[in-house]
Amino acid sequence: MLKITIPSREYFDDKKQEFIKTKETELTLEHSLLSLFKWEQKWKKPFLKEGYQKTYEETIDYIRCMTLTPNVDPNLYYNLDQKTVEEIGAYINDPHTATTFNEPKKEGEARRKVKPPETAETIYCSMVMAGIPFECQKWHINNLLTLIKTYNVKNDDGKNKKHSKGDMAKNRAAINAQRLKKYGTKG
Repeated sequence: MLKITIPSREYFDDKKQEFIKTKETELTLEHSLLSLFKWEQKWKKPFLKEGYQKTYEETIDYIRCMTLTPNVDPNLYYNLDQKTVEEIGAYINDPHTATTFNEPKKEGEARRKVKPPETAETIYCSMVMAGIPFECQKWHINNLLTLIKTYNVKNDDGKNKKHSKGDMAKNRAAINAQRLKKYGTKG
């Protein structure tokens, strides 16, 4: 959860052709699955898509979606300075966890192919499949994604590990020996 204070400001709105004055306001923000869901409903774009650069309006709207503070003056969001937007960006990009995942150490070693979810719905689906309670949708999204990835790694439990040719030959020989014994044949 991030708390920021937006100072009061008076400015002229060219579209409305009027002066607007905002009050100093403390905003409480959370970068959560609920925030992503609200934003994606409006913009019909995956928020987490790598390499996608959001427009100014999309960025401001996401900050609105992150806001937990009730009854915020909509004009206030246009009073955010660059430093505040950068602070919010740093909060969004912070991993918020001590959990790390082992990456391959040697070149050529197989890398786990755990594709990160790209939309709110795919994250909800991953939550359901992993049995993660829906109250976790209010967690910082990076914590939730780490929990999902951890579940996937723990649930995999070596099922997708590649075996050497020798190990596979031994396994086949053992299975064949069991079948020969079971059916009383000579092969």
